[in-house]
Amino acid sequence: MLGVGRDGPTGPAARTAAHAATEGPASFGGAAEPRLAEREALAVVISAEGVGPVTLERLLAAFGSGNGILAAARGRNGAEILRAASRDPGGPGPAMSESAAQALAVAARRTEAIVASFRAAGVVPLGLDDPAYPGRLRRIELPPRVLFVRGDPAALDAMSAVAVVGTRRPTDGGRRTAARIGAALARAGALVVSGLAVGIDGAAHAAVVAEGRRTVAVIGGGHARLFPRSHDRLADAIVETGGAVISEHGPGTMPTRGTFPRRNRIISGLADATIVVEAGATSGALLTAAWAMEQGRECFFVPGGIDAPQSAGCLAWLRDYGGAVRIVSGVPQLLEDLGLMASAAFPAPAPRRLLVPPPGPRPAPSQAARRIELPPREDRIAQGLLDGAATADELVATTGMPIAAVLAGLTALETAGLAAGAFGRYRATGFLAIADPGSRPRDPVATADSGDPAADPAA
Repeated sequence: MLGVGRDGPTGPAARTAAHAATEGPASFGGAAEPRLAEREALAVVISAEGVGPVTLERLLAAFGSGNGILAAARGRNGAEILRAASRDPGGPGPAMSESAAQALAVAARRTEAIVASFRAAGVVPLGLDDPAYPGRLRRIELPPRVLFVRGDPAALDAMSAVAVVGTRRPTDGGRRTAARIGAALARAGALVVSGLAVGIDGAAHAAVVAEGRRTVAVIGGGHARLFPRSHDRLADAIVETGGAVISEHGPGTMPTRGTFPRRNRIISGLADATIVVEAGATSGALLTAAWAMEQGRECFFVPGGIDAPQSAGCLAWLRDYGGAVRIVSGVPQLLEDLGLMASAAFPAPAPRRLLVPPPGPRPAPSQAARRIELPPREDRIAQGLLDGAATADELVATTGMPIAAVLAGLTALETAGLAAGAFGRYRATGFLAIADPGSRPRDPVATADSGDPAADPAA
């Protein structure tokens, strides 16, 4: 077991540390620190800068609990005892740094203030043994001992959950694809998980929020140090729509180049499958995909142009791991592959409103007015094309019509000059291709993706 040395959990090093811890906790301000609930004790330990998951496991092996670690840290020579207990049990490997040991010793004397800082940041510590801890995440290797949750913890354990990740510098088409996938997953009842980064992550989160559904954001630092700051309103909206923003770091932890790869294992660990929309050759989104495969979860990649830098990583994985990863050939097909309702790939058509024209010269008929003249079958297919369906299979999914009716309707629209097809893909033409003034865009995409991404190499 990780953290148990050759002497076992009751060996000489552990006995020495435990003896020092029982000499009586050092006082701070003349009074001993109170004993905390175990999840709060672990949360205090994790909040000390420099204490990572491996160090935490070694300390737990030596002292048995979060409260045991804090008691040792408050004892005489607490920092030295912590360093000795955190040394690599398999050999002469490095112990925790002196600065981390000193930070933990200070934290052990400030437990009440640190727990109060959790409340001030609006977060609740969720321990690994808590019933609300997400089951998917509990099953990965080295799950976070504590999650700091802002929002509804129930959102973390949805029946179906899918991660959508990608580059911080997407193309406009990549943003639209991420938004369309995120919205379709939400309409199909799946929880969308991502990393709140600029680019693909933000587009997926915002699309789910626009649907009024739940999404979970995993951040690479503390809640009080949210990065990027430009997404603070998006984070608020995620919480307001019943989702959650979570981290394995205490609220005051600054995000660094090392914290984002750790975050990625949580993103994939919370999901049944991971979808990479766009990723360059060295994108951190590929780390999330690697974690997903390591955790035994499905992995999907959206293909792109062979000359597009944003698609280089996706294409490389599809080429090198073709037998292990899957291609996204369309949103309905993706939902079907995930075992979700393919019809959720398209929004429900808005109800048609008939307006009485004002007196005077009559303007040219609008698109909506001219569509009234279409037979019901052709009108449903036209609406499907306008909603983004491009193949006969996609039109079957969005209209609910049999394939024969869809093909016949497409032929009628082509004959009337209202649709054009090539290589099995169709698009609206004629007056169908002219949007009415004030009509909604076909693919709304969040634009709240600005800020300096330099500190996030893993997005």
